[in-house]
Amino acid sequence: MSSYNDSYIGESEVFLDFQRRIADAASVDRSVLVLGERGSGKEVAASRLHYLSKRWQKNLVTVNCAALAPTLIESELFGYEQGAFTGATKMRKGRFEEAQGGTLFLDEIGNIPMQVQEKILRVVEYGTYERVGSSVTHEADVRIIGATNADLKQMCKEGKFKEDLLDRLSFEVIFIPPLRERGEDILILANYFAQRMAMECGLLDTPVFSQEVQQKLLSYNWPGNVRELKNTIERAVYRSKGDIISSIQLDPFENPYVNTQDNVPKLGSEEETNVSPVKSNIVPTKVFSFEDLPLDSLNKTKDELEASFIKRALLQAGGNQKEAANLMKITYDQFRGLYRKHNKA
Repeated sequence: MSSYNDSYIGESEVFLDFQRRIADAASVDRSVLVLGERGSGKEVAASRLHYLSKRWQKNLVTVNCAALAPTLIESELFGYEQGAFTGATKMRKGRFEEAQGGTLFLDEIGNIPMQVQEKILRVVEYGTYERVGSSVTHEADVRIIGATNADLKQMCKEGKFKEDLLDRLSFEVIFIPPLRERGEDILILANYFAQRMAMECGLLDTPVFSQEVQQKLLSYNWPGNVRELKNTIERAVYRSKGDIISSIQLDPFENPYVNTQDNVPKLGSEEETNVSPVKSNIVPTKVFSFEDLPLDSLNKTKDELEASFIKRALLQAGGNQKEAANLMKITYDQFRGLYRKHNKA
């Protein structure tokens, strides 16, 4: 679980509004659904809902429903009696019993089987349940907080989630703002993660991000949200060799050794480049003076300039087309279009 500070640092209006909604919902003893993308801090939001509530002195019990096999969720939630099934050598309390008087956080609630949803509905409606293998009724004084990134309303339409249960759990529905909507919070969080990682690595000073890197952080979509940002920043800090971080790797799975036609230019003769063994089939431009060019050679000259720039960028980037595009200050798609235009089979 991320620490409180990891996900609750920020000054953007959208984030402050989200915190206000959390505080308001915490004060009312009703079920809450927390919806958000992966890595956005759903578990931290549930923790805040608990510790700001009147139940804060009791247990906050977390169940990751996605980590449990469907056949085990029922016994995990409600417990079981000795001999209830093979391997049940002694009685075991369930998570509802452990959370008595407190809060039960059901993470990835969309993964709960329909049969178990029925039993949870009974707890919400009547405050009672039975352990697996028992007919003895137990009372439950538990506040339920559910979280997911799934579309629960669509799951109801598909018969995968009980509409009655969704109605009971959705007294309040809180959406966590994705990191890409939080603006300058990205840089605030990045600096925070950088400082912590610098301390962990024993660095005397925390490296600072160049303007280019800051812009890259702000323009990236962050599908993994705060968790992805944390990994990205910590990776950049531990790899840094100086006081300034001038480049950053957003995708750690980008293979620098992929030998495909898309990433490695076709080989020509070394004499064509006279600079490096990295070659392509792009025809090298001729040396010319603009004053000597015929006025009807505009299109031809433009093509030669494009070919020259592409070849120079590829040479400097060691054949990596993405890096070549960055050097030319154009998008990768734009570079690929020019490359296909001038690369002759």
